[in-house]
Amino acid sequence: MFGLFKKDPIKVLEKEYDAILLKARDTQRAGDIKGYAKLMAESEEIMDRIESLRKKS
Repeated sequence: MFGLFKKDPIKVLEKEYDAILLKARDTQRAGDIKGYAKLMAESEEIMDRIESLRKKS
């Protein structure tokens, strides 16, 4: 019954992934290439977690 209100972890990660990509884009446009690279590495880690959750489902 209480599982009804439980958030889907994949959707939460996808939302976080999209937010990081937008931040990375803005960082790159500002000229901070190192910051951009760091954010892209973080987004890749999140995408790996998303893909592993999808394989388990």
